[in-house]
Amino acid sequence: MVNLKAKPYFLNDADIACVESTIASMTPEEKVGQLFWQLTAGNSEEYLKELMEKYHLGGCRYNGMPGQMVLNQNRILQKYAKVPVFIACNPEQGGNGVCPDGTFVSSQIKVGATGKTEHAKTMGYISGTQIKATGCNMAFAPVVDITYNHECEEVLFRAYGDDPKLVASMGKAYMDGLHETEGVYCCAKHFPGNGQDYRDAHISNNVNHFGHDDWMASYGHVYKTLIDGGLDAIMGGHILMPEYMQEIDPEITPDTIMPATLCPEIMTGLLRDKLGFNGMVVTDASHMVGMTNRMKRKDMLPAAINAGCDMFLFFNDPEEDFGFMLDAYKSGVISEERMVEALTRILGLKAAKGMHKKSQEELCGTDEELVAALQNPAFKEAAPAISKDCLTLVKYKDEGILPISPEKTKRIMIVHIKGLPNPMMALAAMAMGGGAAKKTPAEKLRDRLIEKGFDAHIYVSPIEKMQQMIAAGEKPSLNMYFAGKHAIADFTAENDLVISLLDVASGHPSFGLSKGGGEIPWYVHELPVIGISVNKPTMLADVPMLRTYINTYDSNDDTMDALVDALVSGPEAFKGSDPIDSFCGMWDTRM
Repeated sequence: MVNLKAKPYFLNDADIACVESTIASMTPEEKVGQLFWQLTAGNSEEYLKELMEKYHLGGCRYNGMPGQMVLNQNRILQKYAKVPVFIACNPEQGGNGVCPDGTFVSSQIKVGATGKTEHAKTMGYISGTQIKATGCNMAFAPVVDITYNHECEEVLFRAYGDDPKLVASMGKAYMDGLHETEGVYCCAKHFPGNGQDYRDAHISNNVNHFGHDDWMASYGHVYKTLIDGGLDAIMGGHILMPEYMQEIDPEITPDTIMPATLCPEIMTGLLRDKLGFNGMVVTDASHMVGMTNRMKRKDMLPAAINAGCDMFLFFNDPEEDFGFMLDAYKSGVISEERMVEALTRILGLKAAKGMHKKSQEELCGTDEELVAALQNPAFKEAAPAISKDCLTLVKYKDEGILPISPEKTKRIMIVHIKGLPNPMMALAAMAMGGGAAKKTPAEKLRDRLIEKGFDAHIYVSPIEKMQQMIAAGEKPSLNMYFAGKHAIADFTAENDLVISLLDVASGHPSFGLSKGGGEIPWYVHELPVIGISVNKPTMLADVPMLRTYINTYDSNDDTMDALVDALVSGPEAFKGSDPIDSFCGMWDTRM
């Protein structure tokens, strides 16, 4: 049973009595409603009123919108909530996960590269401050997955690294910073741990291959650190643990192994019994194929609750899902004992921060508090500080190439290596109304180098030249590409240094045609070459011939400022430590 006097609740007798009496007074519909989170599809008062009064929601999350709109929405939600409602956001990178006008701080891997827990704590504090100011109360953060597989792009930027001790210390620091703001809950994710499988549970299965001992020494260490530190809630991931399940049940068959969110052996046996977690558990989003491919939806909803999850993340169809869960409760598929246990954790957590005693105004705050939190000038200092501490000189075979100087390498060619376009990102940009064209990372780097006295230019590939000719109404010949190569002497005479700027967010570089051209750094023994990844930090697997290689983790303005300052200062200016294996486990990347 739930101990409401222990962490993370610490309730007194009066508050416990309030929780118990509230549960006892609830109708079956009100009880079932508390089990659900909904991702809101609008912010009109009529729509939000219906959500709360018809479905009695325990929690809400929302899509991105300006802070004032978030605050207005949350006031309406609390106005019509009989029991105060959890309102969550995804501040994995800072306050911009609360609202677009919140403060971006850093990706988690970038913080991991600094090795400084104070940066993680600052990110948690900024997130917590802006969460509360918008009337939200829960962070679906930090991500405490571990990057064991360099091809796991779902985790790569979102995790602190591949060292359980690093992930534990950073996750704990983020939580501590978040908890400095009164009334904000921390929900770490994704239990029992992502980062081994390259596949994404949104569209496929996702597998954690550790058995008991390996899991306890890695992910178990991370979660135990946070649990002992006062973690409020955990998000369960749709992650299979076949080796662990076979250890505890040698007779189990592969087709009966369930993802964690549907598996009592994991959500109750491992999390509750072995790790001693007394807080609340919510599932990851229920549209993800890693969950939906296991059984019919009408069975899946109560199975998640019976496995040990206390709350279910997001309706598919509200009417249908609510009916499925209500039928399961009324028919006894969800027992009264299990329902009361889940409700005790949900309402107990709400009581832990006094939500049951607060008015709507106290739950949501004022417009003035919102402005102060979103415009706090001190918060703007966090990102540049991290950018200065994160830059990582991963590979340095051509010693002496740094520092660069106009006297030594005045003529610099920047080769902008891109990935394939992401249609979802393009669609999102269109939905946000486009806006003014932004400088590319290559243009940012070129301009900063020119300011330092270099003659820097951006390489135009044969493909780009042909595209320009087509746009001008000309008909290019492919012979321009295949036969238009320069003599080595001409190539080296025109440039003193090449910077291969790898700007790939996911997948692999797009080199176009592969015969010749400057995109592929074939010339590492002809000219000094510095490879710089301003996005995905695992690019050495694609360009292993690079002899000097740097990770910056993003191409934000403050990052590019710090990068150029480090390039002209020398190798000692790169303060970051590789938070993952940027060599990707391959022998040739170290050559």
